[in-house]
Amino acid sequence: MNKQKTAILTDTCCNVPEAYAKKYDMYVIPLKVIYKDREYLDGVDITPEEVYESLSKEIPKSSLPDGEAILSIFDKIKADGYENVIAITLSSGLSGTNNMIHLLSKDYEGLNFFILDTKNISIGGGFHAIQAGRYLEDGMSFENICEKLQNEVYKCKVFFVVETLEYLQKGGRIGLVASLFGNALNLKPIISCNDEGIYYTVAKVRGRKQSISKTIELALKLAGDHKRYNVAIMNGAAKELAADIKKEILPKLPNVDIFIEEQVTPVLGVHTGPGTIGIGVQILED
Repeated sequence: MNKQKTAILTDTCCNVPEAYAKKYDMYVIPLKVIYKDREYLDGVDITPEEVYESLSKEIPKSSLPDGEAILSIFDKIKADGYENVIAITLSSGLSGTNNMIHLLSKDYEGLNFFILDTKNISIGGGFHAIQAGRYLEDGMSFENICEKLQNEVYKCKVFFVVETLEYLQKGGRIGLVASLFGNALNLKPIISCNDEGIYYTVAKVRGRKQSISKTIELALKLAGDHKRYNVAIMNGAAKELAADIKKEILPKLPNVDIFIEEQVTPVLGVHTGPGTIGIGVQILED
C-alpha cells in the first residue's frame, strides 16, 4: 500500500494493460457483455476474439456493472486498508458507470472518493489511471493528484476508425457521428470524443487506407513538438495492422514516455467491431 493510503479504481473500458494495473494495485470494475441467453464480465470470462467470432450469429449488448458488484469492490478497498479512492471511468457521455459510482459513493462510509469523468474511451481513460499510479509512486498527495488529473482531462485524445459503423449504430453509441455515409463513395469517418465525452467526426475520407493514414496524421499532429507524451495503438482484431502502424509512427514520435500496444476489451469490441484501429495521445508536458 502507498503512503497516501489511496487506491485507484477504474473500469475495464479504460483498457489499462494488466501490467500497469498490477504495478499500481488498481481495482478494476468489469462491465458486462450480454447475449440473449447468457452474460459475461468484460475481459474476465469472455475474450475479444470470442465476441468477434459470434458477431455473425448475434450482436450482444453491453451493460454497466451492477451496484452490488461496485459496492463489493468498495468493501474490498476499505478492507485492504485504504482511506482514499481515485475512481477513473470511461466517459459519462458513453456509459452510466461514472454516474453509478457517484451515486453509490455518496452514502458509502469509510472512504473518501474523487471520481474522474475522463470524457474519453479506452486508453484515453486508461492513461489517466496510469498517471495516477505514477503520481502516487512519486509521493504526491491525494489532493494534488485529484487536481492534476482534473486539469489533464483534455490533454488526452483517442482517434479511431472502424471497418463499419454498423456496430456503433446498433449499440446506440453513434453520438454525433453522421450515421449515413454514402456506401457508393466509401466514406470513412475518423472518430473521437468531444469535450462532453460524446463521439463525433473529426474528419472523413474515402476508403480504408486513407482513413488509417488520416488517423495517423491526426495523432502525429496532436503530439507535435510537445516535450513528453504517452502514446497507444489500440486494435480490434487488427493486430497486424496495428504492428504496421507502430513501425510507421514510432520513429516520428521522439518524445514518447509510455507506449502501449493493446487490443480493446470485449465490451468495446461489441460497439466497434473487428478491424478497429485507434491511436491515443496524452500530452504530459507542453
